[in-house]
Amino acid sequence: MPLTLEDIARKCGVSRSTVSRVINGEANVSPETRQRVMDVIQQINFQPNLAARGLAAGKTRVLGVVIPMGVTAIFTDPFFPLLIQGVSITCNSSDYSVMLWLDDPEYERRTVRQILYNGLVDGVIVASNPMDDPIITALGEGKLPYMLIGRSPTNNKVNFIDVDNYGGARKAVQHLFGLGRRRIAHISGPRNLIAGLDRYQGYLSALYEGGFFPDPTLVVEGDFTDLSGYAAVQRLLPYHPDAIFAASDALATAALRALIESGVRVPQDVSLVGFDDIPSSSRTIPPLTTIRQPIQRMGSLAAETLIDIIEHPAIQPRQVVLPTELIVRGSCGGG
Repeated sequence: MPLTLEDIARKCGVSRSTVSRVINGEANVSPETRQRVMDVIQQINFQPNLAARGLAAGKTRVLGVVIPMGVTAIFTDPFFPLLIQGVSITCNSSDYSVMLWLDDPEYERRTVRQILYNGLVDGVIVASNPMDDPIITALGEGKLPYMLIGRSPTNNKVNFIDVDNYGGARKAVQHLFGLGRRRIAHISGPRNLIAGLDRYQGYLSALYEGGFFPDPTLVVEGDFTDLSGYAAVQRLLPYHPDAIFAASDALATAALRALIESGVRVPQDVSLVGFDDIPSSSRTIPPLTTIRQPIQRMGSLAAETLIDIIEHPAIQPRQVVLPTELIVRGSCGGG
């Protein structure tokens, strides 16, 4: 059984409050007493209960990360591990810890207030939030600092970190037009997610700028998983696209597999572009042309900004949109 402050106080012949003042670095303790207490602490290798100390002080130095997705999606989509890694790197360097909530989305939404206001976290990062998600509504009604990964389409006063999803998608389709492709299909992400919607809108914008109207047969909505990417290609092939812009690299990689298995040559018959530039994208055959977004940097900046909000509250919302970059590789005939 771990030793308590009372045990240390008895060993030192001082009061519990004196031990507490020494551990917390308070000044009103004599040098002799402080040394005696520190000697005992070192002898028994005492480790303070940081959570209890934080709760007593009103600060836990813990950030919560809430991902309103199924657990399977979190561990199969490479986006989330990279994002969490970025959050963790910043928290570690700032002496904060990370608490990750993984649960069924519907259960998570039913218990949102217990999750967000149990006093265990100083702030929350919400990733991949659907539009009009009750988690965002609950955060907006309270005082807990929070950051969204992805802008809010309905509230311009929230804190968020996002990337230029619209501009990146537009850039991808313009590149395909520049290669002479004209029947450009799109495997979208879920359009109830802001990233899926913005990338779809960027696709449409590039079509209109190129003098084309969208063809409904060339658009399939996916869910950012490889399974939906593979199935989307099966639906698209009868309509003979000569290029595909997929809204994530996971979708694009599965689309590439489906095209090759169907006897379609990439890039000779169909050019292919993804979105993310996850590490595996450069190792596909052919390597995947994609829109690079700084996923780890986005997580790191979200944590950095949230910590600054916690420690230096401000009225103005913190809103950052990071740029994207076209990375040309073999799936379009370049690289």
